[in-house]
Amino acid sequence: MPVPRPVRDRVREFLGLEDEIRYLFPATTYGGGSGFLFVVTDDQITVLSTGSLSRSRPKTVWGSYRRGTRLGPVETGGGASFEFAGASFEIDDEYVAVVNAADAEVFDRDSLPRDPLPDL
Repeated sequence: MPVPRPVRDRVREFLGLEDEIRYLFPATTYGGGSGFLFVVTDDQITVLSTGSLSRSRPKTVWGSYRRGTRLGPVETGGGASFEFAGASFEIDDEYVAVVNAADAEVFDRDSLPRDPLPDL
């Protein structure tokens, strides 16, 4: 399920982004707790903290990383989780494909599906 447009707009305003948001997905710290939004652009990965009460309202920048930083792999054996920047995060199963696609775009471009309409 895509992240709703109001959340994308809040993220864009919070970060002052003019770049295109390539990928955006919510996560929580492993075992519950604080919420985060992972924002992937062409140049960087920015992790925003949303606090413990919300998964859609950014409060602070938790960290910024160069786009060449790998997000996954995602472990799916008892819930989807991954480690990033020394912390463990959980995501809803529907966002596993988003993390995998973000990584594939940088690290394994040949695995991405071909554009069915490249001339548009």
